[in-house]
Amino acid sequence: MAILPMKRIHIYALLKDRKPILEALQQFGSVQVNNLQADEFFIKNDISEDLTNAEHNMAMVDEALTILETYAPEDKSLLDSLKGRQELSLKAYEDMESKRSEFQQMAERIRFLDRRIAECTAEMHKLQVQIDALTPWSKLDIPLQFQGTRSSSAFIGTLPGEVSLDGLLVKLAHLIPEVEATHVDIISKTKEQTCIFALCHRKDAVAVEGALRALGFARPPVSASNLPPARQIAESEEKYKVLAQESEEAKSEIIGFAGERESLKLLFDWLTMKIERLETAGFLLESNRILMISGYIPEREIEKVVPALKSRFIVHLEIEDPDDDEEVPILLENNKFVEPVEGVLASFSYPGKGEIDPSAIMSIFYYILFGLMLSDAAYGLIMAIGCGLCLWKFPNMEKGMRKTLRMFFFCGLSTTFWGALFGSWFGDVVSVVSTTFFNKPISVEPLWFEPMKDPMRMLVFSMVVGIIHLFAGLAANIVQNVKAKQYKDAFYDAVLWYLLVGGLIVFALSSRKFVEILNLNFIVPASIGRIASIVAAVAAAGIVLTAGRESRNWFKRIAKGLYGLYNVSGYLSDILSYSRLLALGLATGVIATVINQMGAMGGNNIAGIILFIVVFLVGHAINLGINLLGAYVHTNRLSFVEFFGKFYEGGGSEFTPLGVHTKYYKLKEETNHG
Repeated sequence: MAILPMKRIHIYALLKDRKPILEALQQFGSVQVNNLQADEFFIKNDISEDLTNAEHNMAMVDEALTILETYAPEDKSLLDSLKGRQELSLKAYEDMESKRSEFQQMAERIRFLDRRIAECTAEMHKLQVQIDALTPWSKLDIPLQFQGTRSSSAFIGTLPGEVSLDGLLVKLAHLIPEVEATHVDIISKTKEQTCIFALCHRKDAVAVEGALRALGFARPPVSASNLPPARQIAESEEKYKVLAQESEEAKSEIIGFAGERESLKLLFDWLTMKIERLETAGFLLESNRILMISGYIPEREIEKVVPALKSRFIVHLEIEDPDDDEEVPILLENNKFVEPVEGVLASFSYPGKGEIDPSAIMSIFYYILFGLMLSDAAYGLIMAIGCGLCLWKFPNMEKGMRKTLRMFFFCGLSTTFWGALFGSWFGDVVSVVSTTFFNKPISVEPLWFEPMKDPMRMLVFSMVVGIIHLFAGLAANIVQNVKAKQYKDAFYDAVLWYLLVGGLIVFALSSRKFVEILNLNFIVPASIGRIASIVAAVAAAGIVLTAGRESRNWFKRIAKGLYGLYNVSGYLSDILSYSRLLALGLATGVIATVINQMGAMGGNNIAGIILFIVVFLVGHAINLGINLLGAYVHTNRLSFVEFFGKFYEGGGSEFTPLGVHTKYYKLKEETNHG
């Protein structure tokens, strides 16, 4: 349970073996390749063009898969994400080399068909707009742009609102009484507009147009066609049908490719691996004939990788220890109890130079704190059973998902333990159900005590847990410094704080007033309290003298020491931070109790039973979800801020070897090599 030791590895090989060597390293997944700097003897290969082409092809395949999912969705269940990726042999990936061109053409065809569907859709939309615009004029048997003959003028357009022929003629006679003859036809009308055709002598055109304008006349958009509207509509509808047919044929062809979806996924993974190799190839140095690779390899992987490379290639290998001040990548190895919290640790930071792996001690407190915050035995059983069944049912689950579910499995067990101690099973559901529906009050007694009835006791317990957690952080500080042979730092930065904080706590417990405030049933003898105060004073003096020990100037040293001593207030605030154990634990129980009481409001009848079941299921599901999230967030907060603040800074980089980091499938050999 620690950080795996790393070695530096240098590989010198023939340039012609670059591709197979990178493929072999990728299959091993054990070597992180460094980005080397070119010099006068070795240069870097320009892989930008090959990388651009590969990325373009991968983007094309990804787009094709997205298009396929749009027109022919895969039949997936909610649990498919737990099944993990399907395993394929290395030969399946190697065979892709010969089929790559065929599948890339398929992807390009799918993209072309999708673009054609989009083009058809856009053109159909334009035609539909034209049809909609021409439909009111469908009874007009002349083109819309017709403006008359040598002796006549025609006006084709619309008037706002619904207008009758008689009313229109009366208005025109009133506006242009001097015009003797004006012919008007109503082509169509709705509440919004009236389409008209008006004809008059050319000499009266100006007067008639002026009158029509006064009534709100507007000409329709001029069409490029000389055909009557009905003919234009017929032609547009025919074009629309042709485009719709072409679009449907394209959709059918795309759906026909659904059977090749797995081949496209395999091609995507193959390109993913190729891109990773190309990116790594850009890190290497080469001469006319020689290739140089440098990187890091876990010490335990050397016996597997080195003989395999020597047996397959003409290579010279050098394995050496990293320099003392060298920042090597971090690879953690822990047992199944500790391993699940590695993801939480990674979200903060990997261990920096000289730091220990805090996962082991962190995992113990993580599960305890999570359980105390959720603190309902029934909720814990649901979590533990649900996660346990998923872990058992889906053995091929992805490693990251498996870690997460295993973490919540242990959190569920912890929650069940603390919930049983505090007597919370869906809150007080047993008491409510027995009283409401059976008239026989039955309650599940806590194995220890009930926090809602004795909150001060829970507060004190929460602070005790917090003190133990913080002291564990100081212990980790000591281990870390001793491991680095920095014994003075271990004493100054941890032991003195143990004595100061511990002494102050013991001294406080010798005060009757303090004991009464916390409602404790014991008190430390005054003599022990005085000894503790002396120990704390000596420790405080030691902190003042040593906290600024890096300064040679004694004035600065004492000033920094006093500032360091001020951090004792930080310990007080850290201890008080653990009151959230009380707050979140009470929140879970109080909300659960309110839900049970709300459900029982319907009484002991059929409707009341149905109401209780509905409120129970919905309410407790929401309560579990909200408080599970709260417990997760605040457990992380206590770990990152209070616990890590005593010894851990992080800053390390994760070990990222050249490997098979595919999306859809995984190599069978991946398990064997990693």
